[in-house]
Amino acid sequence: MKNLSTFLSAALILTLSSCGMNNNVAQNSTAADSTVGKALFAKMSVKDTIKAGDSVQLKFTVYNNADTTQHFCKWHTPFEPFISKYLNVKSESGEEVNYKGAMAKRVMPPPASSYITVHSKDSISTTVDLLKGYDITKPAKYTIIYVGQNMSGLIVKDSISFVYAQ
Repeated sequence: MKNLSTFLSAALILTLSSCGMNNNVAQNSTAADSTVGKALFAKMSVKDTIKAGDSVQLKFTVYNNADTTQHFCKWHTPFEPFISKYLNVKSESGEEVNYKGAMAKRVMPPPASSYITVHSKDSISTTVDLLKGYDITKPAKYTIIYVGQNMSGLIVKDSISFVYAQ
């Protein structure tokens, strides 16, 4: 019974970590690590000031610094928008904005169709309207932090901010 328990624990750990695996990328990294030397990393951008009622367009770009083609899991990224909560959006007062998108249950390990290819020394971008997934209604300064790295395997080092103004 003890052997079965150990086996099931190991299987669960491997299953949960399988989507975040990238070819030729060190796996012992944290969000605080520099992106220098990492094969895949991502950056977010948004306009500094957005008029209330206008869309809040977040651009998410994945870069491949490696000499070989790399892959990442699109789950918990804007490449598969609002199927899961992969961003923390907070007002300057520290109040977290409610996520209003779907929360999908996933089959593990992720199928091959869940991965996106980025060629060597290339990048790929997508844009998503945050108002479709987050309840941003009050004029304020907001900060966005990417928190989907455990599933996607992508590191976004910096948070970004914008002002949602009258």
